[in-house]
Amino acid sequence: MTQHEQGAVIVTGAASGMGLATAREFLARGRHVIGIDLAGADAVPATGDAGSYTPVAADVRSREILAAAVEAALGPAESIDVVANVAGVYPPSTLETYDEAIYRHIFDVNVLGVLNVIAACRPRLTGGAAVVNIASVDAFEVSPGQLLYGASKAAVVMLTKSLALELAPARIRVNGVAPGWIATPGTAATDRMKAAAGGIPLGRVGQPEEVARWIALLADGDLAGFMTGETVVLSGGDVLR
Repeated sequence: MTQHEQGAVIVTGAASGMGLATAREFLARGRHVIGIDLAGADAVPATGDAGSYTPVAADVRSREILAAAVEAALGPAESIDVVANVAGVYPPSTLETYDEAIYRHIFDVNVLGVLNVIAACRPRLTGGAAVVNIASVDAFEVSPGQLLYGASKAAVVMLTKSLALELAPARIRVNGVAPGWIATPGTAATDRMKAAAGGIPLGRVGQPEEVARWIALLADGDLAGFMTGETVVLSGGDVLR
């Protein structure tokens, strides 16, 4: 990020899993990271981090609350160079088990939340900035029992394409990462990772830090400056397209 090293990095879902790893990845690169999480993300910095960190407790489902929180966390003239939309929820659902509350919860966080964060950050996004949205392999292949989650992540893939075109004249790039099985606390709690690893061609699940490095790569204008509107699948060969 040679041209925009002084701007802030916004990371949602920063309290755990891929969001935590992403916040720490950019901190290690000397960036000012604003970590947004519903319950706050106060404990993100790790020993040896070179950047600065500002935790923000905010709900991505509220555009107004987000906008106020982001403005309060930024310096008076500070720009935003990177937005990493990592926050997400994935309660299981089927045609038989879904209800309106589950639908609203999944789509309000996973889809509306992505839009709200980008809209809240847009006034401070500079030319050359990058947005990276976390989708899922479930956007491309059906995962039984994840009816609404898969649909929400397919929507994130399309939002990534649409926003890439909309923001291109401002030289703001929008890309995505679609992880497969990643060893986060949330997926570990399902007790399915060991069985899943046996079916992955590379023979293991991914680590949150691997996703974080891809987010940083896509945000890097030197490495990915001519790439926008794409969603990279990161699945160890489990999902190919």
